[in-house]
Amino acid sequence: MAVNVIMLGPPGAGKGTQAERVARTRGIPRISTGDILRDAVHHHTAMGESVQAVMDRGELVSDDVMIGIVTERLGRPDVAPGFVLDGFPRTVAQAVALDRLMAERDPLIVLDIVVPESELARRLGTRMICGDCGTNADGHEAVPGRCGKCGGPLVQRADDSNGVVLERFKIYQRATKPLVEFYRERSTFRSINGAQAADSVTADLAAAIEAVGNGRLNAAGGGNTR
Repeated sequence: MAVNVIMLGPPGAGKGTQAERVARTRGIPRISTGDILRDAVHHHTAMGESVQAVMDRGELVSDDVMIGIVTERLGRPDVAPGFVLDGFPRTVAQAVALDRLMAERDPLIVLDIVVPESELARRLGTRMICGDCGTNADGHEAVPGRCGKCGGPLVQRADDSNGVVLERFKIYQRATKPLVEFYRERSTFRSINGAQAADSVTADLAAAIEAVGNGRLNAAGGGNTR
């Protein structure tokens, strides 16, 4: 069975880091809509120019744009064994569209990373990205203050400034948090304590994926699932 994972959680929950770890361990692609958008902005594409101001204000890019990006990406052959979606869906409308895209695929495993707001604010205030390639710094750069991927300078993300962080929290509460309620009753939904050390979060995510996968196999064989 394919391992199709989506990561939910507020800004600063560590979705990007954890999605990369899950993808690397499973040998499946990580699809980060944020990275796709930031790359478009960096290379001054038509899409990048249209969404840059929206992203800098901490607002959500339109559903139509996001659904189009994900529809195209999930149509590529490398996602056949599964994928990890990071940054999508962000709204219930996007989740409904994703369900349509998944109609002929194995079910989604929905992992919600939960972190207290005070810890999120602390993390976002210190989070850095590469000013050249846009990669998120994960604390493991070979040279302090330089990107571990390309060596570029690390800078604060425009959408991590104090005023924008507050706006992003408001948007999360209003538009994105309802996703948890949309998915909560599914047997493939799990909540993960994201306030732990990153390695502990990784272990809990791996255990949740295994538990969901075993439940799906049991269900296919007539067993019981949660």
